[in-house]
Amino acid sequence: MLVEGGLVIAMAQILSMYVIYQMPQGGAVKAANLVPLLIYAYRWGGRAGMLTGLVYGIVHFILGFKYSVHYLSIILDYLLAYGAIGIAGFFGGAGTVKAFFGAVYAALTRFAISAISGVVVFGAYAPEGQSPWVYSLLYNATYMLPDLIINLVVLAVLYVPVMKGLRRVSTNHR
Repeated sequence: MLVEGGLVIAMAQILSMYVIYQMPQGGAVKAANLVPLLIYAYRWGGRAGMLTGLVYGIVHFILGFKYSVHYLSIILDYLLAYGAIGIAGFFGGAGTVKAFFGAVYAALTRFAISAISGVVVFGAYAPEGQSPWVYSLLYNATYMLPDLIINLVVLAVLYVPVMKGLRRVSTNHR
């Protein structure tokens, strides 16, 4: 379990280096970097998935370009937002539809946490007269929605074969 956690964190970090589109104040559309974390959460459950997501957030903060070093941004945008990806583990394992619902729920939770960060930390960037909430929701949606779609498409292709392979490996080595 621990080795797999380390491997998916490494895979997610490597995939995060393939940036499709970078936003000016942070956030990016990446090459399905959440899929390894989602599959880990489905395999080991929500608690382990959330811990692995949190550790990935730490690694991603340490190795990635920093748009903010405000302590609330670190806590919200890295620790809690990526930790929320593990929530999918409470939905996975029973079937593809339930796993997809879990991925969407986890991504929406990540979006909500980042939106709060946007209001608290980045609200000053909102145009004159615009609500920091509207600014943050629109800003985060511009990269998180395409990122979610990419992750869901890749998950749709990989979920069944990967989970089937992992079950086969698990039953052969017990």
